Amino acid sequence: MRNFRKKPVTIQAVKLTTNNLHEIVAKIGNFKTACAWDGGISIETLEGVMMANVGDYIIRGVRGEYYPCKGDIFEETYELAEPVE
Repeated sequence: MRNFRKKPVTIQAVKLTTNNLHEIVAKIGNFKTACAWDGGISIETLEGVMMANVGDYIIRGVRGEYYPCKGDIFEETYELAEPVE
């Protein structure tokens, strides 16, 4: 086996909170977001429906798709980039 490194890619993401559940559903609703509830949302992803809980991040992928990422994994994997204008 050979070693590979992930290419650096800038993504857009938002941390899911109890205050922005419905805002996120409205933003990505055209991507078949199924529903919001007190603890999170379900999102139709390229791999099927995935659940995102409060504290998870919602990521917009390089192809415009949305998917959730657990908060601790996100914070270990990503760092804040300069704002895109």
